[in-house]
Amino acid sequence: MTHEHALDPNDHFTREFWDVRYAGDQVWSGNPNPHLVTHASPLRAGTALEYGSGEGADAIWLAQQGWQVTAIDISPVALEGADCRAKEAGLDIRWHQADAFEWTAGPTYDLVSAQFMHLPRPAVTRLHRELAASVAPGGTLLIVGHHPDDHRHPAESSDLADMRFTAEEVAGTLDPADWQVIEATRPERDSIDRDGRPAVAVDAVLRAVRRA
Repeated sequence: MTHEHALDPNDHFTREFWDVRYAGDQVWSGNPNPHLVTHASPLRAGTALEYGSGEGADAIWLAQQGWQVTAIDISPVALEGADCRAKEAGLDIRWHQADAFEWTAGPTYDLVSAQFMHLPRPAVTRLHRELAASVAPGGTLLIVGHHPDDHRHPAESSDLADMRFTAEEVAGTLDPADWQVIEATRPERDSIDRDGRPAVAVDAVLRAVRRA
């Protein structure tokens, strides 16, 4: 699931909203998120959890690098399409449907990635804790989102204003006795705004390793 602004700020947190969204033309570029490529490429392939997998580009890229991937999304429609793309590429990925407001950690993984998952607080804080609990000892947690300084997506209401977060806020939910924070940054990159004009995206990137 990736955030989308709607007239009702609660609509885009539902399975129904995302099923409709993914039932039409392809929503995203089909390319893996650049921060995932940057930070996962040097890692030795193992087991990976891709949360909020959407149309499956990140999960498919990980599987192509040799990872054993489990991918989770709220939308069965998205998962069905992603599974078709994976099978066309000859890849075996485990797909699961779950609601981020209710999902809890189960098995642990060598890499846990969540790219641009946006929820109201405290739901996003709860999700980040569950994602951290899903990382195996020695494994990597990678959480990427829109930084509060990113003005390409102005919040239409106060209900949406707190969906962005900083990497430092995510790092603050991790116990230093259990985690080594490798990176907590706000990188900028060239992008396009909603009106199709060149813009600068400001991201929040948290990469941490669970102590073995």
